Amino acid sequence: MKSFIMSFMLLVLSCSFSFAQINNQARILYRPLVFPEPVSLQLKKGEFLMTPTVTLVKNKLSPEIEELIIAALNKAGVNDINYAKNLPDHLDHTYIVVGSKSEETIQAALDKVNTGVESRKEAYTLASASIDDGSLVTLAGSDENGLFYAAQTFSQLVMQEAISNLVIQDYPAMPIRGTIEGFYGKPWSMESRKAHLEFLGSVKANTYVYSPKDDPYARDQWREAYPKETLEELAALVETSEKNHVNFVYAISPGPTICFSNSGDLEALKTKFEKLYAIGVRDFYVALDDIEYTKWNCDQDEAYYGESGTTAAGIAQSELLNKLQQILDKMDPKISPLIMVPTEYYNASESDYKNALIANLNPKIVIQWTGTDVVPPSISNQDASKATKAFGRKTLLWDNYPVNDFGQTIGRLLLAPYRYREAGLSKELSGILSNPMNQEMPSRVAVTGVSSFAWNDKAYDPDIIWHIAAQNLANGDKRATDALLMFFDTQHLAPTFGSQPWQEQAPVLKAILDNIRKVLAFGDPDSKEIEINSLKKYANKFYQSPNIIRAVVDPVFIDEAEPWLVAMEIWGKALILTAEGLEAANSGNKNCQVYFLKAKELAKEASEVLSIPGATRFDGKIKIADGVLDVFIEEAPNLIYCP
Repeated sequence: MKSFIMSFMLLVLSCSFSFAQINNQARILYRPLVFPEPVSLQLKKGEFLMTPTVTLVKNKLSPEIEELIIAALNKAGVNDINYAKNLPDHLDHTYIVVGSKSEETIQAALDKVNTGVESRKEAYTLASASIDDGSLVTLAGSDENGLFYAAQTFSQLVMQEAISNLVIQDYPAMPIRGTIEGFYGKPWSMESRKAHLEFLGSVKANTYVYSPKDDPYARDQWREAYPKETLEELAALVETSEKNHVNFVYAISPGPTICFSNSGDLEALKTKFEKLYAIGVRDFYVALDDIEYTKWNCDQDEAYYGESGTTAAGIAQSELLNKLQQILDKMDPKISPLIMVPTEYYNASESDYKNALIANLNPKIVIQWTGTDVVPPSISNQDASKATKAFGRKTLLWDNYPVNDFGQTIGRLLLAPYRYREAGLSKELSGILSNPMNQEMPSRVAVTGVSSFAWNDKAYDPDIIWHIAAQNLANGDKRATDALLMFFDTQHLAPTFGSQPWQEQAPVLKAILDNIRKVLAFGDPDSKEIEINSLKKYANKFYQSPNIIRAVVDPVFIDEAEPWLVAMEIWGKALILTAEGLEAANSGNKNCQVYFLKAKELAKEASEVLSIPGATRFDGKIKIADGVLDVFIEEAPNLIYCP
């Protein structure tokens, strides 16, 4: 009997082992989703699970990169981490090798998988392989930034069910990627800026321009020194930037009052830059946008440059900027080139002003440009090529999306994907900076797209990145991700300065409601019942979405988006009642009118919800899927006979 039991157990174990092997052999390996899309991702045969104990092999490694890797491992359930300086001859568990491509340990690890690292700035290679009785993950950077981005990609990969054997070789298409806090209205708080800098690092963006229009010491009172407390706050932001491998760019806007020929004003700018250099700022910017440039601010300029006008303005501005560049070069020969935004920033046409500016401007100074308009519906390679000609160099795109500080954005969050920027712009531009909304966390939806496009414009997919942005805000929660995408759809409209938006409102909801109209007009009784039922289910999800979002998403996002969530909830109730009215009418129930009337009452209530006073430049009534949802609720009683 005992021998029978032993034989039976061996048979079970044998079958179990064979079954596991078959499962392993039959398992289909899928290409892991990494964002931004890497330049190259080669999937190899096989995969592995991270072992409970991991050895981190490192020599010189910055604290922020080590912390990022450890946090990723902890999140993936690995808490037992050993340290070593070299790889052993035989691998018996998971080893993670991290460092610069010049290190011997890194070269040895890369040789094991027959790969290397590109010599470009910010490039990295991430290789994972099943070796011996263990596994090897190599994170190699061409520089510190590249290594930081390798760690960011590793953070994404370890959250997969298993780690595929693969080789990723990656680098950015554009050297400058990020945001410019350049909107009008309520500026971000220092806490929001810090959070935004951490977010930028996570999406492989490398630039943040501090240019709030309401900072008096950067615009109206630019000659005056910052108070000690403010300077300390800016120093803290610079420190956060450095930890997240983001260049903190300080922008000053002297244009409204500067006297270009006055040596005292030049000295004031020099003093301001020196004070900021002392707290760690290494990137500077002069904003000459939104100013009067056909009149001098002082009689001295007229005496020095002659009669005011666009040509004279171009000459005066270029001379000032050249002197500032010389000051910066003397301050630090390794300092980044000065960035400027010209007074004519909004088109690619040649002009007297632009001709005078570029004829005299130091060629190393970077020029920003907003595209073919202040808020352009699209930007093509041809547009950017024209801008290169007009400004005498590749331009840095100031993309006014998702900024919501102009009249056409009243009552809106701008949450559509980043679209209609042509693949190939990386050859025509020096980079892209998004001008975000007054609401920092909702801005991340579009900025995730901007950063991903600037990293790899040729492989950019706006819909995938839109979904990833929702997933990130939802902390990976599927229900919250779906709820956010439903919410984003109600804020899909992207206006321009004109009457025509460059992205339509609520395309997903519109397709559903258009289909209902079609089925009610042409469908048979069964299909009408099915579609009305589907509408009821959708309406209930729509109504529930705000509370799902509130339960999972960061409280800061909730605070910034709360009026829209409140309005969406009320509109959701109105849509449920409208669907119930259609259902009642379809079955001949006379109560259909009661449903429709109540729905209209709720629609009116929802349309009266107001934005948070002072949160944006213009206050107003909240808009939810306007032109789509409100129209359907209004016309629904006429789509079917209600006795």
